[in-house]
Amino acid sequence: MSVPLYQAKAEMFRVLGHPVRIRTLELLQAGPLPVRDLLAEIDVEPSTLSQHLAVLRRAGVVASFRDDGLVRYALSTPAVADLLAAGRRILGAVLADRDGLLAELRATGAHPRSR
Repeated sequence: MSVPLYQAKAEMFRVLGHPVRIRTLELLQAGPLPVRDLLAEIDVEPSTLSQHLAVLRRAGVVASFRDDGLVRYALSTPAVADLLAAGRRILGAVLADRDGLLAELRATGAHPRSR
């Protein structure tokens, strides 16, 4: 029995809901990388990164392959990079709205903490 689409989407966002996983996906946007290169950019223990990569791989977000004796990881589809870009745009819009509200509060003389 298959799960409803909304449930599958929620699971996908749960998988993406960790800073190490997001940073890993950001780094993989430039192309496939071996674990050692990921570790050089992400301040975690090798076992921790391995666990996060396993979660991403099981979810189908990344793929792994052997190349010259190294295991390399890559985004499974360009749509993953599109999703990260959409997240960046959404975050930018949300923060811009907050900045606008803060500017409005300052302009009216109200202090943000007085609300």
